[in-house]
Amino acid sequence: MKHKLRMNHQEVLRQALQAVEYAKNHGVIVMFSAEDATRSDPNFLITVYKEVIKAGADMINVPDTVGVMTPDKIAQLISYIRKNIGYEIPMDIHCHNDFGLAVANTISAIQAGADGAQVVANGYGERAGNAALEEVVAILHFILGYKTNIKTNLLRDTSKLISNIFKIPIPPNKPIIGENAFSHESGIHVHGILSNPLTYEPISPDNVGSLRKIVLGKKSGKASIEYTLKTMGIEPNEHLITFTLEKVKELSIKGIKINEEIIKNIINEYLKINT
Repeated sequence: MKHKLRMNHQEVLRQALQAVEYAKNHGVIVMFSAEDATRSDPNFLITVYKEVIKAGADMINVPDTVGVMTPDKIAQLISYIRKNIGYEIPMDIHCHNDFGLAVANTISAIQAGADGAQVVANGYGERAGNAALEEVVAILHFILGYKTNIKTNLLRDTSKLISNIFKIPIPPNKPIIGENAFSHESGIHVHGILSNPLTYEPISPDNVGSLRKIVLGKKSGKASIEYTLKTMGIEPNEHLITFTLEKVKELSIKGIKINEEIIKNIINEYLKINT
């Protein structure tokens, strides 16, 4: 208010009411957003919300404009606002990711009484970004049991589309939709995954439109090699599996990324030695 708007409390409130009344007089559905709500004086925040609701605001929004909230603090704030303005007016939460807490804060706010979450595909947004659509939706659906109208099996395709349009690559370790989100290399993990995917996957990759990948590398075990060879149409014996595993580890230690072409070369080398 002091450094940006250059207004005192009364001037801010007066302008907020004028804006809401003007919009309502022109037949517009109004969501009132109190910028920087999470660093505002709570009493003044409640006063503003109450007055704009009286002026006709249809819903309110609580922005964590510079991402300074923690899950417990945002829950306290949302509960405080709900207690003072009631539960009839719809309320959104809008979290920024400056400290990497946008998703956690969004979920906490919803659990505390927020009705809607303002999210962005891939978490894109100002500075460090906003709460990521795919992460918030996946948590709501698969951990908390909430339901939205979002088709979760299209989350990855949506993220890839937005990534291509924005020309911003998706980090491979991005939760839910990254290339590595359902990738497994460790021999212990792969053995468990092939026995029952739930041993090392919280949800099926199909749920979010992704695919499971078994990655070969220095941490691979025999189960990984056997699985890979079978997917290539080869019914392996114990000697081929052992030979291939040793070569894979040897190449991986040298920093060579294992792909299907390298596996084919290893198989050819094995056949030359054993025929």
